[in-house]
Amino acid sequence: MTTWLDALAGLSARAEPAVLVTVLRAQGSTPREAGAKMVVSAGETHGTIGGGHLEMEATRTARELLTASSSGEAPPPLSRDFGLGPSLGQCCGGAVTLLFEAILPPDWRIALFGAGHVGRALVRLLGDLPCRVDWFDPRPDEFPGALPGNVHAVVTDDPEGEVPDLPPGCDVVIFTHSHDLDQAIVAAALRRSDLGYLGLIGSRTKRARFEARLRERGFAAGDLARIVCPIGLPGVGGKGPAEIAIAVAAQLLQLRRPARPAPSGQ
Repeated sequence: MTTWLDALAGLSARAEPAVLVTVLRAQGSTPREAGAKMVVSAGETHGTIGGGHLEMEATRTARELLTASSSGEAPPPLSRDFGLGPSLGQCCGGAVTLLFEAILPPDWRIALFGAGHVGRALVRLLGDLPCRVDWFDPRPDEFPGALPGNVHAVVTDDPEGEVPDLPPGCDVVIFTHSHDLDQAIVAAALRRSDLGYLGLIGSRTKRARFEARLRERGFAAGDLARIVCPIGLPGVGGKGPAEIAIAVAAQLLQLRRPARPAPSGQ
């Protein structure tokens, strides 16, 4: 049987929201003890809190929470008391309190192209941030053996072909092993108007060359202005992989959470 932890991990990897249902308190004769858990998603349940009418009601309540959280904001945890005999008609006759906790995948999505030194350094930082990272590279041996839980490695011979399937609003960061591949991914990203940040590692000289080639392919000045190159928050770090990664993470955070205006009078 899949454990509730395994179920949550699998749903998280597929970016599916879920509700964790926990028996918070059990009094008298009850089908499961305090601490028993089950996971409810839109189409599945994993684990059990005892079956019967109680579990049916718990599943219904959990899916109501999922509907309420469809805007992307998790509702606060909810507790409900159930008398198994009088209200649910179960023969055990005890009472339970259930806790319902909505667990939503992060709405901040990042597509990272390139598993070289900078990519590996950036992934270590992003692993501690509230985001989901899809990490693309055609070289399977470049990915580290262990990845943060919010990072999904994708081995693909066609990285630019992955761009059309990225979710709207996704931030895109590009530093592959090939300038030609970099350019192909940039071009694919520019064909979409609904992506977020478009960062490309490189110098101002690289940017100028890319812009000239992309103009030849029909991209307008407004398209090219979307490219962030050189990459990273200005004035942060140096040229080492870790320093570049810190500057990129800082820039992503700055764009994700723009500075609030200072209070009036300051």
